[in-house]
Amino acid sequence: MAVAGAALLAALGSGPLVLLSGIVGLAASAVGVWWFLAHRGPLRLLGAVLAVAAPLVTLYLYVVGGVWVNALVALGLWGVALSCARSALRRPEDERDALMRGESVPPPRRPVLIMNPKSGGGKVERFRLVERAEALGARVILLDPSAPADVAGLARKAVAGGADLLGVAGGDGTQALVAEVAAEHDLPFLVVSAGTRNHFALDLGLDRTDPSRCLDALRDGEELRVDLGVVAGRPFVNTVSFGVYADVVQRPEYRDAKAGTALDALPDLLQGGEGDRLDAIADSTPLTAQQALLVSNNPYAAPDPFGTVAARRTRLDGGELGVIGVRVDGAAQAAELAVLGTQATGLNVLTARRVEVGGGPGAGAVISVAVDGEALTLPTPVVCTLRPRALRVLVPRARPGSPVPPPPLDWRRLTRLAFPEEPGRSGPWGSRTP
Repeated sequence: MAVAGAALLAALGSGPLVLLSGIVGLAASAVGVWWFLAHRGPLRLLGAVLAVAAPLVTLYLYVVGGVWVNALVALGLWGVALSCARSALRRPEDERDALMRGESVPPPRRPVLIMNPKSGGGKVERFRLVERAEALGARVILLDPSAPADVAGLARKAVAGGADLLGVAGGDGTQALVAEVAAEHDLPFLVVSAGTRNHFALDLGLDRTDPSRCLDALRDGEELRVDLGVVAGRPFVNTVSFGVYADVVQRPEYRDAKAGTALDALPDLLQGGEGDRLDAIADSTPLTAQQALLVSNNPYAAPDPFGTVAARRTRLDGGELGVIGVRVDGAAQAAELAVLGTQATGLNVLTARRVEVGGGPGAGAVISVAVDGEALTLPTPVVCTLRPRALRVLVPRARPGSPVPPPPLDWRRLTRLAFPEEPGRSGPWGSRTP
């Protein structure tokens, strides 16, 4: 970091105005991004143009001023510094817990798998999951895409017929319905990553690129005990979302254009919100006037309110709900959230065993809720709880796992690691910690 700063200072001989143009360009680009995300219509278009044009103009001025080499060197050194910082902040226990391990169990004798041929854009047919499952001795129930199906009812019928394992090749919402039946009857549950995003499969360390590899658990598997979430009597394996995100999921166009629909809803959140606010209680902690609330089956390793699509949970057996609440009352708080992340006053990140969510002042008796991506409308208060280690999940012993998410940049901790205090002494950064 020091050498990166020195590289920029070395360019002062070419004129401070050139370096000043870089600061102005950075600010202009940030304003453009803000206009693009927080507004609609012509101002959003202008923001997109400004966000792209500002760095290009800055680069041109740097080339004309002859300091582009200094700028590239400083940028490269800053990237190296950040990479070193994240490596120094990694914890060995995070690496050890990256892949949950269970007990080896004998193969099931009468497994039953429910498969949705439409899920994931047709992965069931593309990966020949029916043929491969039947070759391993499983009975497959193929859902009819043209008619609604009682998935939980089909699972219960399979149990009555003697099934000793229930599995699903489908989305997370379908997974949760069958998982509840498996937990009720204390049967192992098999996850086949044939959905679109497969969050549950990701956190179990399963292969999301080839769902047929999940079927290897039928011949060489190990059993994990994981938690199962419950919201208003309904099961969930990943998340329950309230507020702005739930409103997005309720829109008819969300299924075909997730990113575009979410982008259209961002101005309501970043400018203070036009919709109803939510009040919640996480155990005994009140969360008032929240615009968005995310309750997860175990906390996310990187609690980013805008990045949970790519985020993951390192454990699914911790016995606690993860809670992320967002309250933004204007541009200043939105900027603080972007800069400070989890340290921002508008963001609440905590864990709880019970979360009760109700409408804020003026809200109706029902609120929009997204349960594992499925749009629902539930009467208030909506209560989220957890059934610790209620679900037996059968997974292949040989599975890829998932990368450990990078730790957040905690500059105080990084400074303590770089300049540790002597035992028994304290300095400007506080006492030395192990």
